[in-house]
Amino acid sequence: MIFSYLDVRDKGRVAQVCAAWRDASYHKSVWRGVEAKLHLRRANPSLFPSLQARGIRRVQILSLRRSLSYVIQGMPNIESLNLSGCYNLTDNGLGHAFVQEIPSLRVLNLSLCKQITDSSLGRIAQYLKNLEVLELGGCSNITNTGLLLIAWGLHRLKSLNLRSCRHVSDVGIGHLAGMTRSAAEGCLNLEYLTLQDCQKLTDLSLKHTSKGLTKLKVLNLSFCGGISDAGMIHLSPMSSLWTLNLRSCDNISDTGIMHLAMGTLRLSGLDVSFCDKIGDQSLAYIAQGLYQLKSLSLCSCHISDDGINRMVRQMHELRTLNIGQCVRITDKGLELIADHLTQLTGIDLYGCTKITKRGLERITQLPCLKVLNLGLWQMTESHAEKVRPTPNHTHEPAGSEVRAVWGLKASGMNASLRVDSMDCLLNQAYPTGSTEGGPCSGQHRFPALWGKG
Repeated sequence: MIFSYLDVRDKGRVAQVCAAWRDASYHKSVWRGVEAKLHLRRANPSLFPSLQARGIRRVQILSLRRSLSYVIQGMPNIESLNLSGCYNLTDNGLGHAFVQEIPSLRVLNLSLCKQITDSSLGRIAQYLKNLEVLELGGCSNITNTGLLLIAWGLHRLKSLNLRSCRHVSDVGIGHLAGMTRSAAEGCLNLEYLTLQDCQKLTDLSLKHTSKGLTKLKVLNLSFCGGISDAGMIHLSPMSSLWTLNLRSCDNISDTGIMHLAMGTLRLSGLDVSFCDKIGDQSLAYIAQGLYQLKSLSLCSCHISDDGINRMVRQMHELRTLNIGQCVRITDKGLELIADHLTQLTGIDLYGCTKITKRGLERITQLPCLKVLNLGLWQMTESHAEKVRPTPNHTHEPAGSEVRAVWGLKASGMNASLRVDSMDCLLNQAYPTGSTEGGPCSGQHRFPALWGKG
């Protein structure tokens, strides 16, 4: 039905045209997959019958001034409930809402509901046994006891976000993995686990994870300062793991990457950005044992052209490379990337202060390149004066898929630069006196990307 292609606002408007359009717009196929975003401020008897008539079963509560039980009673077949940022939601309010099993509910988002404690997790484990996705990011009152309750009741859980749950420790991860002496079986079907900024975690958590959570595909350990190289030994046999995020894990070094590369991992994504102890040797290990990577982030790592040289010849599958703020990378490194990483679709060069126009010209010749981040690339105030700033603008030249994203910081001001072509960008950043046809004339030197001038 053609109405299904309209955005949500227009779907509501067409119902006001005539009775026939109203009836057609209420067909459930028109609203398939739509999430209703609600402000619950006062009673509206027609609200939930209207949602049910359209087959809408996904709801986000933007402000909660009425009882949560009002929602649950009004939508007994609800599939997804997003309460993120409802700061006034308490254990008491959630307890009154979840008083019986809700077998249809698969997704529950309680991110930043800071008053929620382990008591609520007990209710969730008791009545939401079919839950597959649980978001608890920023729920800072959750403890290991809450994770024990989750491990006891939510055996179908596939995705769990515990970002910044400061009280969670190795014991809690042991509960989830079914590795403690408790009666809980654990959440052994977990595929996505976010432990970002859980400061009490150590390498023991990774041991529990490796032994118990054998179906895990995505693991986010960013900002976990207690994780070290030794923990990578536990992760290295996890052949199910696709994506590993170790961003800002200060104790991860070349040795940790060596452990990962020597295992049976089949990673497609690895992020070790801002790991100060990662250097060129890590790139050699990656080329030897993690060569199937499609995405690699090394922002602000101590790597150089030598490390790039060790890596590029083996990384034929690489699509995204983030080396922003790697201040030792020069044009030589970019030439190596351009020569060997021919499948790249995106590269981040933000803050790479030693690259010049020559190196950038080589990068823009990559045949598949779509996104090039040039933030703070050799930008001075005198250069900034030559280009007109337009806030929050990303430019896509006509007839091209390439986006040049340029973050400008000059005279204390953050902005983006709008350019008419990559040629224009290069020549305004590094004027050469003159260019054939003018800097923005449309006669480009990059036919593989920009089309023939």
